[in-house]
Amino acid sequence: MEPLDRRRQPAKRVCYENKTRRRHGGCKRERERDPEEEGGREKRAYLEKDADGRNVLKFGIRVPAARGGADPVTEPSTQNGSAGKAGKEKVCVEQARAYQLEVLSQAEEGNTIAFLETGAGKTLIAVLLMKRKAELLQRKILTVFLVPKVPLVYQQAEVIRERTNFNVGHYCGEMVQDFWDSKRWQREFQSKEVLVMTAQILLNILRHSIVRMEDIDLLILDECHHAVKKHPYSLVMSEFYHLAPKEKRPKIFGMTASPVNLKGVSNQEDCAVKIRNLETKLDSVVCTIRDRKELEKHVPMPSETVVEYDKAAVLWSLREKIKQMKEQVEEACSASSKRTKWQFMGARDAGASDELHFVYGVAERKESDGAANLLQKLRSIIFCLDELGQWCAYKVASSSLGNLRHDERTADVKYQELYLTKIVDMLKCDLQQGAASSSKLEAVHGDVEEGEVIDTNSLSGGEHFDEVLGAAVADKKVTPKVQSLIQILRKYEHVDDFRAIIFVDRVVAALTLPCVLSELPSLKYVRSGSLVGHNNSQDVSTRHMHDSLSKFRDGSLNVLVATSVAEEGLDIRQCNVVVRFDLAKTVLAYIQSRGRARKPGSDYILMLEKGNKVHQSFLRNARNSEETLRKEATERTKLDPWTEAAIVASLEDGKGETYQVPSTGAMVTLNSAVGLIHFYCSQLPSDRYSILKPEFVLTKHSTGDVVYFSCKLRLPSNAPVESFDGPVCSTMKGAQQAVCLEACKKLHEMAAFTDMLLPDTGTSDKSDKGEDNETTDPIPGTARYREYFPEGIADFLKGDWILNTNYLLSTSLYMYIIHYSNIGFSTDPLVTQTSDFAVLFGREMDPEVLTASVDLFVARTLTTQASLVFSGVHHITSSELTLLKAFHVRLMSIVLDVDVEPASTPWDSNKAYLFVPLTSSCTKQIDWALMNEVLGSHAWSSPLQRARPDVFLGTNERALGGDRREYGFSKLRSNGVQKHPTYGIRGAVAEFDVIKASGIAPLREKLEPEGRQLLLADGYANMDEMDGKLVTAAHSGKRFYVESVMREMTAESPFPRKEGYLGSVEYSSYADYYEQKYGVRLHCRHQPMLRCRGVSHCKNLLSPRFKLLESTFSSFTVSLLADSWSAVGSEELSDKTYYVMLPPEICLVHPLPGCLVRGAQRLPSVMKRVESILLAVQLKHEIGFPIPAAKVLEALTAASCQETFSYERAELLGDAYLKWVVSRRLFIKHPRKHEGQLTRMRQQTVSNMVLYEFAISKSLQSYIQSDRFAPSRWAAPGVPPVFDEDLKDSNLDNEAAEVPKASEHEERSTKSSGEEEVLDDSTSLEDGEAEWDSSSYRVLSSKTLADVVEALIGVYYVEGGTKAAAHFMNWISIPIDYDEAEANAARAGCSVPDSVMNSIDFEKLELAIGYKFQMKSVLVEAISHASRPSAGVPCYQRLEFVGDAVLDHLITRYLFFRYQDLPPGRLTDLRAAAVNNENFARISVKHSFHLHLRHGSSALEAQIKDFVKDIQSELDKPGINSFGIGDFKAPKVLGDILESIAGAIFLDTGLAADEVWKVFERLLEPMVTPDTLPVHPVRELQERCQQQAEGLEYRASREGSIATVEVFVDGVQIGCAQNTQKKMAQKLAARNALAALKERDSLEEESNKVAKMENEKANAFTRQTLNDICLQRQWPMPQYRLLSESGPAHAKRFTYTVRVNTRERGWTDECEGQAMPSMKKAKDSAALVLLEVLKQWDDIGTKAPLKP
Repeated sequence: MEPLDRRRQPAKRVCYENKTRRRHGGCKRERERDPEEEGGREKRAYLEKDADGRNVLKFGIRVPAARGGADPVTEPSTQNGSAGKAGKEKVCVEQARAYQLEVLSQAEEGNTIAFLETGAGKTLIAVLLMKRKAELLQRKILTVFLVPKVPLVYQQAEVIRERTNFNVGHYCGEMVQDFWDSKRWQREFQSKEVLVMTAQILLNILRHSIVRMEDIDLLILDECHHAVKKHPYSLVMSEFYHLAPKEKRPKIFGMTASPVNLKGVSNQEDCAVKIRNLETKLDSVVCTIRDRKELEKHVPMPSETVVEYDKAAVLWSLREKIKQMKEQVEEACSASSKRTKWQFMGARDAGASDELHFVYGVAERKESDGAANLLQKLRSIIFCLDELGQWCAYKVASSSLGNLRHDERTADVKYQELYLTKIVDMLKCDLQQGAASSSKLEAVHGDVEEGEVIDTNSLSGGEHFDEVLGAAVADKKVTPKVQSLIQILRKYEHVDDFRAIIFVDRVVAALTLPCVLSELPSLKYVRSGSLVGHNNSQDVSTRHMHDSLSKFRDGSLNVLVATSVAEEGLDIRQCNVVVRFDLAKTVLAYIQSRGRARKPGSDYILMLEKGNKVHQSFLRNARNSEETLRKEATERTKLDPWTEAAIVASLEDGKGETYQVPSTGAMVTLNSAVGLIHFYCSQLPSDRYSILKPEFVLTKHSTGDVVYFSCKLRLPSNAPVESFDGPVCSTMKGAQQAVCLEACKKLHEMAAFTDMLLPDTGTSDKSDKGEDNETTDPIPGTARYREYFPEGIADFLKGDWILNTNYLLSTSLYMYIIHYSNIGFSTDPLVTQTSDFAVLFGREMDPEVLTASVDLFVARTLTTQASLVFSGVHHITSSELTLLKAFHVRLMSIVLDVDVEPASTPWDSNKAYLFVPLTSSCTKQIDWALMNEVLGSHAWSSPLQRARPDVFLGTNERALGGDRREYGFSKLRSNGVQKHPTYGIRGAVAEFDVIKASGIAPLREKLEPEGRQLLLADGYANMDEMDGKLVTAAHSGKRFYVESVMREMTAESPFPRKEGYLGSVEYSSYADYYEQKYGVRLHCRHQPMLRCRGVSHCKNLLSPRFKLLESTFSSFTVSLLADSWSAVGSEELSDKTYYVMLPPEICLVHPLPGCLVRGAQRLPSVMKRVESILLAVQLKHEIGFPIPAAKVLEALTAASCQETFSYERAELLGDAYLKWVVSRRLFIKHPRKHEGQLTRMRQQTVSNMVLYEFAISKSLQSYIQSDRFAPSRWAAPGVPPVFDEDLKDSNLDNEAAEVPKASEHEERSTKSSGEEEVLDDSTSLEDGEAEWDSSSYRVLSSKTLADVVEALIGVYYVEGGTKAAAHFMNWISIPIDYDEAEANAARAGCSVPDSVMNSIDFEKLELAIGYKFQMKSVLVEAISHASRPSAGVPCYQRLEFVGDAVLDHLITRYLFFRYQDLPPGRLTDLRAAAVNNENFARISVKHSFHLHLRHGSSALEAQIKDFVKDIQSELDKPGINSFGIGDFKAPKVLGDILESIAGAIFLDTGLAADEVWKVFERLLEPMVTPDTLPVHPVRELQERCQQQAEGLEYRASREGSIATVEVFVDGVQIGCAQNTQKKMAQKLAARNALAALKERDSLEEESNKVAKMENEKANAFTRQTLNDICLQRQWPMPQYRLLSESGPAHAKRFTYTVRVNTRERGWTDECEGQAMPSMKKAKDSAALVLLEVLKQWDDIGTKAPLKP
């Protein structure tokens, strides 16, 4: 099942993420329906707009319109192609043959070289040897399987995986172009058993001591004949294998089709010497098959055929013209290269460029030279003209010209285009002219039998089967060689399963011949493609090669034109024809290419030029050499002792001098030193304009007749050392190798190389954690890395006195009165009439806490500021403390809705304080009388008077069964409480007779109250004393405040009809309502009703709650209520108060007064803030620098708390300041580190992962406030939270759950109230919940911890300056200090030659900058680009590093203090607009800094000129600045020099950042402001689509150098743009899309006004109306079903269906609504359709077909 598992793995990750979202109420899955149920209701009702835009009810199945013209029918996603392979056990399925077992037997005995033909199964022998080795050692073995070419890595690894159970890894330069660190490699070696890799990678890791030869158990070398000279095979053996102790060497197994890779062998002894050389190098013995008959049974040999062709006639005229052009270009190349080989030896002269490419996986970076590129193209054209003919040469020239026009990277395009255009015009040919006559063609057809190979001698003069080719041959537009190839392919027109490989020498031929074959009508059956390798100039990727091979295997291609890459190793079994278009160069190539034809009856065709003796001689030699090799392999020739000794001695040659690091064993040799220096230069920071490579200046020395050479090495300008002088050597190559080896030693001593002899990148293994993305595990420092941390509690709150262990002693407690100060007003008594409280602590509070105030948002028009006022020390006796604790528990259990008993609740000494009520007198003393009265009440014995009565009754909708958790009920059952009969029923209510039978409400006779008394559920009460009381409804468990006794209204009063209701009258009276709805039969129907208001859950008063309340109600709802609100001011227009009419006989009076409960509901919010301030004060004391604790709290508060302050602004400033001070320290302390190292070292200090570790080390997680305050999860002393409160979800599926909101007849009032959120509170989902029952833990992301560190830096910098910020960073262990001596050394600058100083116009440059430099050398460095030869002047990269940091800090600081009231998001946008390379580039051009840039790149010069020209119109407008969001992309260099100039001024002013700002404040004008801040089109479009719930998609494509980006909104293309740069094209496309959308919106706005109003009116009360109709007609509640859920996460669309069982007529049709952006709206849409159906039934009188 492995392939199936691999397909499902991403889905598993998505499900995990969805699970996380569902936990926070963010995602719903579509519910499955029963197939049988589904089949019975295929017909649906739905609304659809007609031509006039009106909604029309239709029946049937809605067919959604396909987006973007796509077919709505979707393809099945299941792929069964690999399903059969999944269950197989990975074992060797192929039975080994006898000759394979013979070779295996010898390989088990000793090191062996298997000399077998291609296709003989050498890899199977290697696989069997791995298994035998593992069985022999009885442990995990390490096998390294080496291959010479990249494609073989993937092929052989896959073969081993399929045939073994080994854990196989594969590695090549594409995967590890930069070296992995040793830990990464060690993980690979520990987890893998077989490692398939190119030989160069093994050589690399051996040289750098990442692995040792002794660690390898089995070393397999595929195509081992390459182990000669300096090939990696040879170097692995000579440098490591032969130097290892014999007893610790791995077993060797080599595989080859020919042990000699030469043109041939002269005799038997010559053959013996060559084989013995290979055996000695590999420490192995050649083994082959003696009996070839068995081999021929399994490996069929193709029939070999020779086809001769005429020599091509030279087109002298064309050739001479092109040759003259070629000579002109060669002269241009010579003129541009001023250095000769004696003066300068580059990488290519010494062969080091190839070593750099193969050894270190990087290409030599050089600027494109137009003449050199053109010269290469001309050589290819001349080759094709000579070998393939004018037609093919024309194809090559046309292709080169077309590619040139689409290649933005090619320099001197016009220069090349001029020559190529002339050549294309010269070679252009019309192939239809001169075509052979049809009669002649028919004659030729008649003379040739099918399957006959045509004699080439009879095909001169243009005769051919193909009309087009006939014309070409007649005009000599193709050569006879190409003509012969076409005739060979014609032979196989009717051959079944035809597969052919055509071998050519040159890549240009491999790419051109398929084009020729595809244009010939006679070869329509030929589907050809090319196959070229990695090491060619075309640099074809592995993917393209695999695609070609895959198409060849499945028949999409049946002809491959291939270079030598197809000769060895690649598994191409289907081939039955091999054509050597170009003759092989070696015996091995001859044997291997023949082995490609593996099918029985295959043909191996060799094309020889007629009369070419060289061709004939090679063919004879190859055949003879093959026989000699086989004979020598079986009958070994004995060599004389001198020859044997010479072969052994050859192993010692070439080792030379080495440099080894003792601590690691890493080594560099003369062979590897040149490549390592090139690799070091390639890793230096650079851009596309820089040619970072070493320069070698050779000097010739003569002593008599003896000539010696010495070499000087020059490194790029950003290397720590400019040059090295090497020793005198006998050869030029030796001198170059020697100076490179010496440079490697010095660079290692200077720490430019690590101890592994790899370039130091500035990162350590510890910090290399990889990148975080959605497919990997989260890493520390990212938002996805989340951990549980204990909730922080201030030490001030701890106290053992709360435990009350000593009953004899009194306790001294400090009382702090909570003082309230109102801002605004409210006429609502429930808001203004509250009791006062105080808090008792065990110690005196820090004065800074008393100065802080807490803003409580209690109502829309009223904000209350709470503060603590010290009221003295109280000596509390043990009995009094017990009373205080009991009252505290009773009060807070009701406020927090937690059912606990004072006698049994646990107390925690970590949180010791108590709430006490105060008297209403001005003295504000503890109200002992009230506490005694409350605690003495017998009402506490009733479960309905304690906390959570609805849970006890089973009416708590949040804790019922279904798709909700049953946590609350599970706790009740565990406590032995029997569950209620209605448990588990969604939307259930408790039947009142069941309540009375349980004894909760007493049984009463039919009694009428006397006088002014009211009969309640638990006794009698005076109606004059009921106002303000707190009552509990016995039928539901809900609590209410009694506002008044309605003397004019009784239970017999008419039940009011809901405004806007469309149905008939439901209930005749209140008594009828309660009897039908709740089963409550009222006895005292004539006593007055109680007008009550619901008691809301305890709210978070710290967050502003009233800003967007109006948006929760539709405009139509507001318009329905406008009449009753006409007398109310606009300020209170949206405030609504819901009243409930309750009959007194179902009410129980609560022992707690209503004003006391309302006052206590403020206490959690007040204490939450006090606890946070106490933590901030505690942290401030730990840090030890005096700043306001309120600012520390601000830095500790995340935006997710949704309070009036957060750390985001301070974090922005702290981030920039931290980057600045760390960059300054690194720049000063590491003068020899280049910019890349400094950047990575800075990242190790300021990265989120490192800051997270700093925060953990100081336990900052205990102080951070990261979650929105949720009173339901807040733990008061003695009252732990219960965790089913978080089930309040805004997307409740049950529609019946909405009925109780209006079930007690909520009468709307015009009175303003702060309690309007009674309904909304049940729909707010609190964040940060834990999975278990504890409020002491919360989840924090590691990024939050890192952000808090930056915010604290920002706060300390703002409040205390640089001294305070430095103090904090030292406290948290961020290194920022440096020595003055180091600073003075860093300011010294460099020594600039006079020639350079004289070439710079300092006066003009300094005038443009506005600053006079004291040290001119620093300014020279600031304007020197890396592409300029150093001449002793370093490039500007180090100054750019420090200048970037100082500018970021200065600009951020300016914006922070300039716009102190700006929200964090806008401040971030301002900073992003001001601090970006595009903006800096425009400033550089504005002040003409680009005119002084010292560089050596013509391409850079051209790009700067183009950019300056493009933005000239932008610069001509005074006061206008696009801040980087223009239509033109700037060269990065222009922005870099502005930063480097800032760095230069910083050094020249003695490290004074403020002086830099004095200069740059003028340069940066006009500075971005909130009014001039541009919005990026991509962001603007994204935000618009999110607001409109529209799906947004970008589709990018590239053709040549032009990138095309299309914008799709909801599947429809809206915008499109093209540009050479993809990001710019995306920006332009987004801008075009925005313009189109705005135009579309304006056109639709007018036409949609009327429809929108009608729609809103129709949608009002849809679900509620449907529910009420069902209740009135006693139908079950409607059933809603989620039909579909579509769109991305940010633009979901939901479609619901609804049906109802009418009982009398059965189920209605399933009515389908429109797709809506929310579930509620989708249900409303479906309910509207069903209402229309029901209306038709009632009004029209025609009955729609009903389901049984």
